[in-house]
Amino acid sequence: MSEVKYKFRVRWADLDPNGHMRHTAYNDYCAQARLMYFEEISMPFQKLLEMNVGPILFREDTRFFKEIRMNEEFEVGFTISKLRKDGSKWSFRHNIYTKDGDLSAKIDVDGAWLDIEKRRTTVPPAELSGLLNDGIKSEDFEWIPDKVKA
Repeated sequence: MSEVKYKFRVRWADLDPNGHMRHTAYNDYCAQARLMYFEEISMPFQKLLEMNVGPILFREDTRFFKEIRMNEEFEVGFTISKLRKDGSKWSFRHNIYTKDGDLSAKIDVDGAWLDIEKRRTTVPPAELSGLLNDGIKSEDFEWIPDKVKA
């Protein structure tokens, strides 16, 4: 399997004045797909909070190819495209497909785990790191080099 996909339908609130899905709605559906993926691998958001970690984003890069309109069904794909072996930093890729399977948009996000109490990036618990290491990888997956200590 090259990516996991989640089905959605464009809502009224997702539209821009031109009648197609607005740019930020794409990002919102990708965030929802990430949460769905983590739930699917037995790491629901509540469990992350209990572990005292939460995801933070450093960058979202969105490229648009084909519009999606009101009430159309579409799919959001998810893969891990980059990962540090300890799971502390990652990049996820989302391909968004029209109901006909055409690529509508590609969104790459870079992020890390935040220690919720200390408000600093952190290495996640081993259980979460292991799930990420075993997670579904993109075809061009890369390991992020470990930190170099001075």
